[in-house]
This record gives sequence, structure tokens and C-alpha cells, in this order.
Amino acid sequence: MIGVNSVATISTVVLSGWLSDRLGRRRMLVFLGGLTMAVAAVPLALSPTWTMTLIAAVILGLGYGVYLAVDTALVTEVLPASADRGKDMALANLMTSLPYVLVPPIASLVLEGPGGYSSLFLCSAAMSALGAVLVWRVKSIR
Repeated sequence: MIGVNSVATISTVVLSGWLSDRLGRRRMLVFLGGLTMAVAAVPLALSPTWTMTLIAAVILGLGYGVYLAVDTALVTEVLPASADRGKDMALANLMTSLPYVLVPPIASLVLEGPGGYSSLFLCSAAMSALGAVLVWRVKSIR
């Protein structure tokens, strides 16, 4: 499954990075990547089978590849002063680690509730969709 996901991710990283540079529409691509990752969680909630897991791995990889390539470019474009870019990038990088700390305790609460893993996958889809929508609030792009 990790191999399938990795191939899907790699297949969109280069293309979406090139497309982002060509079009200059970074928010749109980050939005589409986040929305695609949200879509990947829904099949797992509805039909948690091995086949559906592989399909979700491909969909997740495609979305994550777009997000991975374009989100960092978007972040670098909205940094305020050039003198503080190193500090700002360090803070942005630290924020990417925050979900690894917050999600496990939240996930354990969701798993204990009704729905189990289906609820967890639906919560994942909702949070990915919310993140995709919130990228539109990024206003300052050089």
C-alpha cells in the first residue's frame, strides 16, 4: 500500500510543481490537493476493504503530491520580511509537525465513539476539506 501511495504521490509532485510555477495559481492547487485528500478518506469510511484501501491510497497520493509540491511554494510567497524568512520557514515547518502531536489523542476519542474507524475516516475527510477551504483565506501573495 505504501508503494502504491508513493508512486501516486511522486507522479503528481513534479507535474503540479511545474503547473504551479507556470500558472501562478498556488492557492487553487493547494485547495485541489487538500480536497483530493479529503475524497480519499470517504471510500475507507464507506467500504473498508483491501481493494478500497488501495484505491484510497492512490487518491490520497495524488492529492498529497499536489499539496506537497505547491504548499511550500505558497508559504514562501506569503512570508513577510526577507530578513526573517529563515525564522518564518522554521516556524512553518514546526507547524507541519503539530498534527503528529495532536491527532493521536483526538483519534483515540473518535475511535471510542460510535462508528469507530468509519467515523475516524470521515473526520479525516472533514478536516482535509476544511484545510482546503481555509487556504482561500491566504491573502498576501507576492
